[in-house]
Amino acid sequence: MLGYYVDLAVRSLKRSPGLTLLMVLAIGFGVAASMTTYSVFRAVSGDPIPWKSSQLFVPQIDIWGPKGRLDGDNGEPPDAMDYTDAVALMRAHRAKYQSALYRISPSIVPPDPSKHPVSVGGHAVYSEFFAMLDAPFKYGSGWSADSDEQRAAVVVLNSKLNQKLFAGANSVGKTVDIDGKDYRVVGVLDNWNPKPEFYDVVNTGGFTTDQEDVFIPFQRAIDVGMTNDGNTNCSEIPKESGFVGLQKSSCVWIAYMAELDDKAAVAAYKDYLDGYFRDQKQAGRFNWPLNNRLRDLPAWLDSQHVVPSDTKISLVVALGLLVVCLVNTAGLLLAKFLRRSSEIGVRRALGAPRLAIYTQFLIEAGIVGLTGGLLGLFLTWAGVISVGWVLPKEIATLAHVNLSLLVLTLLVAVIATMLAGIYPTFRASRVQPALQLKSN
Repeated sequence: MLGYYVDLAVRSLKRSPGLTLLMVLAIGFGVAASMTTYSVFRAVSGDPIPWKSSQLFVPQIDIWGPKGRLDGDNGEPPDAMDYTDAVALMRAHRAKYQSALYRISPSIVPPDPSKHPVSVGGHAVYSEFFAMLDAPFKYGSGWSADSDEQRAAVVVLNSKLNQKLFAGANSVGKTVDIDGKDYRVVGVLDNWNPKPEFYDVVNTGGFTTDQEDVFIPFQRAIDVGMTNDGNTNCSEIPKESGFVGLQKSSCVWIAYMAELDDKAAVAAYKDYLDGYFRDQKQAGRFNWPLNNRLRDLPAWLDSQHVVPSDTKISLVVALGLLVVCLVNTAGLLLAKFLRRSSEIGVRRALGAPRLAIYTQFLIEAGIVGLTGGLLGLFLTWAGVISVGWVLPKEIATLAHVNLSLLVLTLLVAVIATMLAGIYPTFRASRVQPALQLKSN
């Protein structure tokens, strides 16, 4: 019986090719617009570490007070830390895992002497950074806490850089020349490039096209004068110049993250932060009220507006376009079905139940949706490729077509069209056989 209804639907659609084409185009363009913008929104708004995000926290200490706040910041303390506070929190070690970090861009001399030095990007971090963020390793591991204390010349490489320097082989134990000094490779990450880059939103906004090529010990980077390549914000001009002057200033340039396993640990850490502020205030460093923050990762990303507002607006507009297309499709289906009132009347007079009419016309709407969905697949693919024309490159590159998006596109097209066909089908099933037979 299903095959019979499908055959009837195909014949009906062929009898009105212009009307059918209009419905297919409306569904195809509406679904493509919504799925293209959804692919971008999904890429930028996803939880980068869903199994652990509720345990990762970003502390903020109000080291500037009211004088350092901008209009419209709602009393927010600085979003990063100065060197003094970052090191103090690391030394106190009140979290299960924690790490201060800042962005670096050293140069590397390849082992092949025929090749020129290359500039790379990365971060100076503490040893607990890798365990805290569950960073996957292809070879080796991160360095130890002893290496932090000893300011050891060790490095963790990204797999792409390892491919470039050592042809992808296990390079653990080998030496890399970084800024003219030898560093021993202790680990190679396995294609780890989370988006958004949640551990350093301060410097990246969450999205960047820069690669995380190297990670070296935080204090080692400080000792050798590996300067900050990220953002630096100051409420007053540093008293001394250069990188050393930056470390002694109240300028904020260091990101910070801590892992806290439960509510008790969160409360204890917040108490420690507040106590640290009060101690600094008593020492004469601060003279304003307590104004600290401790947010988990989802709340932190939301507070930093990591999901661009224009992607949210685009998604709403695209969904609105889909609704308009569905309303138009519903109108076209209604006109098409009511034109067949005489056919419906004859079928009803011969004993066809309303359920049969419902089934026939909903299948016809489903075929329109499926055809529009197939068109929508091509248009979605073209739209995803073209988003770079209207969005920043670092965001546009995150959108991609995969199997889940293709399946979702087809489902949305078919289900939406069948929903649009409910009212026209209802009207068609209510046709009175007697009136149609008399009029004929």
